[in-house]
Amino acid sequence: MTQSTLSRTKSSGIHVAILMDGNGRWAATRGRPRSEGHRAGVESVRRVAAAAPGMGISTLTLFAFSADNWQRPRAEVDALFGILQEYLEQDAAQCAAQSIRMRVIGRRDRLPLPLVRAMEQAEAATASGAALDLRIAVDYSARDSILRAACWLISSLEVSPGEFSRLLGRVTHSGEPSAEVDLLIRTGGERRLSDFLLWECAYAELFFTPVLWPDFDAADLAAAMREFSTRERRFGKSSPAPAIANS
Repeated sequence: MTQSTLSRTKSSGIHVAILMDGNGRWAATRGRPRSEGHRAGVESVRRVAAAAPGMGISTLTLFAFSADNWQRPRAEVDALFGILQEYLEQDAAQCAAQSIRMRVIGRRDRLPLPLVRAMEQAEAATASGAALDLRIAVDYSARDSILRAACWLISSLEVSPGEFSRLLGRVTHSGEPSAEVDLLIRTGGERRLSDFLLWECAYAELFFTPVLWPDFDAADLAAAMREFSTRERRFGKSSPAPAIANS
């Protein structure tokens, strides 16, 4: 990892965000319903979350359901929410045992109450986890979050990036200032941000892979981390001047 990357991340660990794309295509190529792709995607969540701490990742944010996903067929939305609720209820104890803190960011006022209760219970059960902060974005829109935080900022006396990050944390239920992303990964071959963590990804390194999310595993995460380690992260500064050898 380059020195500039190290200096930015060594104190607090690396924040990796993943757009988990390709569940539907994975299912379609196997002649299965889309819900089976989402269910297979949960296994990838488990694999990646278990491997992340050993790669220096302290925060892992996964995009599970966007605000625009409400436009999908109701049956698919209901199935996805059911799978997510099942994951939260079944995996909270295991995450607590692995010292993984589970949190859900995004809106909660439009979600089914049983799912909201599962979120709250998983967050409470894993609150002491220190090995990994696993954040799952549900009914999340970066633009909506920025807009609501900006509206709240009107009544604030302090106008600064730090205060704005704090407000973003409040509107998305993250419980703390929104953390900057170091590496953004998108699976499935697409190359766009899709309204995900736009404020937090201002200086994120981007990594796109054709691997569909249900096929993504620890080896794929390690490959992304190796690529990340080669990036020179200057954050607006100039590159260091090359050393001149003595003649």
